[in-house]
Amino acid sequence: MNVTKPAANSTATSSPLRLAIPIGDPAGIGPEVVLKALAEPEVARGCQVALVGSREVLWRSYRQLQNQSAQPLVHPDRIEVIEPELPPETGTNIQLGTGNAASGAASFAYLQTAVRETLAGRFHGIVTAPIAKSAWKAAGYFYPGQTELLASMAGVEQFGMLFVAQSPHSGWILRTLLATTHIPLQQVPTMLTPDLLTTKLDLLVTCLQQDFAMTEGSIAIAGLNPHSGENGQLGSEEKDWMVSWLQKQQKQYPQMDLWGPIPPDTMWVKPGLVWYGQTQETPADAYLALYHDQGLIPVKLMAFDRAVNTTVGLPFVRTSPDHGTAFDIAGQGIADATSMKAAISWGAYFVRVRQNG
Repeated sequence: MNVTKPAANSTATSSPLRLAIPIGDPAGIGPEVVLKALAEPEVARGCQVALVGSREVLWRSYRQLQNQSAQPLVHPDRIEVIEPELPPETGTNIQLGTGNAASGAASFAYLQTAVRETLAGRFHGIVTAPIAKSAWKAAGYFYPGQTELLASMAGVEQFGMLFVAQSPHSGWILRTLLATTHIPLQQVPTMLTPDLLTTKLDLLVTCLQQDFAMTEGSIAIAGLNPHSGENGQLGSEEKDWMVSWLQKQQKQYPQMDLWGPIPPDTMWVKPGLVWYGQTQETPADAYLALYHDQGLIPVKLMAFDRAVNTTVGLPFVRTSPDHGTAFDIAGQGIADATSMKAAISWGAYFVRVRQNG
């Protein structure tokens, strides 16, 4: 592993806040949004950042985008870079705009290296640029995504995906945890159990305390069926076990006001109004959605360019922009770095809260 950087070496225990940023799939927009995000000094103010990836890839992106991008780019020589050792043919076979086995192998190595360095105490957190699951699979890595690899390397069995965004209209912070993630819709009712929801609620309460310094608050929990089952007429999960489970959890967490099971179609009305500054009503401090689209359709509708994915349950902070590799626009200079900027800022914020806790 080669390390190049503009300043003297330091460790997480003796330096200011340090974040590692693996640059994601080198054939996608990861290098571009990272170079754009770090061109704004305030994004990483107060912390030291190191990129994990290929310096050649960063230089190639910089040269190609220099005259195309309407937004400034940070000069690669101004950034600390940790470069994993890869076979020479890996770099040769990377094709901008096309995810393949080579780009998958590279992005996998970048993330592995960032996790190892963080677990060794050299960083306080990781901000991950997007990867392509298909490219990982082509390279022989069959993890569902970055979250699962992070959890595996950290030795964590209980973890979750929480999405956070701050409204530019009202300043309100949206926090949404998914109970289930990347599984077919038909599997959701089978996967949802009292034990699973208890685990996810535990993770959410811990996150509110650990990353947001909230000792009390409110959590809205969605129902599964239309109208939350309408007393068993439109589905029985709520009537059979969710209501009684929620009553039990309220006793477990008296400091948290638990709302639900809320009909999924109306749960997001108040958050939407608050997000756009159209009401002064108080929404919940956090939302627990039961499956992927139930949570992410409203999140992306409100905060597509601002939402950040953070993995709860890890022994270190991890954030990520809420978008993919966008191979179709890679190298054109038009990728929006807003979500990457937010991911870096939120990553630094969470580390500070944990340090002050």
